[in-house]
Amino acid sequence: MASIMDIASVEQAIAWQADHATKNGAPATGRVVRAQLPLLTDGSAVGARMAAWPGKPLEDALPLRLTGGLHNLVLTGADTRLAAVYRGEETDQDAIDALVGDLARRFETRLLPWLDGPPQTNEAGRSASIMAGLLWLSARVGPRFVLHELGASAGVNTMMDRFAFDLGGTRTGPADSPLRLAPEWRGAGRPPEAAVDVLAISGCDRAPIDLTDPDQALRLKSYVWAEVTERLARLDAAIALARVQRPDVVAMDAADYVDQVLAAPQPEDSTRVIYHSIVWQYLPPATQERIAAAIAAAGARATPSRRLAWLALETNRASFRHELALRLWPDQGAPVCLAAAHAHGAWVEWLQP
Repeated sequence: MASIMDIASVEQAIAWQADHATKNGAPATGRVVRAQLPLLTDGSAVGARMAAWPGKPLEDALPLRLTGGLHNLVLTGADTRLAAVYRGEETDQDAIDALVGDLARRFETRLLPWLDGPPQTNEAGRSASIMAGLLWLSARVGPRFVLHELGASAGVNTMMDRFAFDLGGTRTGPADSPLRLAPEWRGAGRPPEAAVDVLAISGCDRAPIDLTDPDQALRLKSYVWAEVTERLARLDAAIALARVQRPDVVAMDAADYVDQVLAAPQPEDSTRVIYHSIVWQYLPPATQERIAAAIAAAGARATPSRRLAWLALETNRASFRHELALRLWPDQGAPVCLAAAHAHGAWVEWLQP
């Protein structure tokens, strides 16, 4: 079955991304994304590079790359004309098309580098699903965890042991945390009341962002959809937490990192958890295969006192639904789908009793 992510046409990718933003509560961002369509034939350097994109434009998140650069113009004060669009004061698509076209030409040298790499939307809201998975695990195998995140970006979600959560009425985490997550809860069930004792938590990224560096933090904020102010507020709270204690994120290939952490000693009576969220699609197939093989091999060596879990909130390529899936060793059966979730954590649909 063909996947949405296999869309090869840049025009179709832009249109799909614009619709997706609009359907997910960001109509202003949707209009800015749609305004990229005229760029493809306007003779600008930005448009020409996008039109000749060599890969799969949607899988590569091409429309969101430029969207981040355009938002950055507003956040830095370089050009604030799009602010009226983000506030919903300007909704005429022709006017927005003209404005984005002018920005693409006027800030060509500044915007072109934004096309060089995928967006890093290090969204704290995704931790709600991951923590729900840990609670479910804790009730079954015990509360002691060693956590390792792949594609950690700035490490926001490697600080989740410092977040406060309300997951359908199940509360966990420090009550006085400045970063509180209480997504809309869907489904008949909720995670169990259980302890989560994080013995250690770390992550990797090929190009980690330093949240304590104002310029890098601002770049990360640029990828947040501008009108979704609660996401910007969560990121500000995460930046404040990082200034108190920097997240432990190393610059490393994800497969190399998995090899390293799986070879490290594991405390007695603990579960080592490899986790990630909305990152798998960005890993090359060879890297995916290495990670899966390494985890399967380590799973075969797992014992009841030194367990291994793989917890992933990723895109179902057939339905484009974001699903929280868990694999556990030993006694591994089929992967368990624990939940479906909004990509940015606005809601979680719990699928377990």
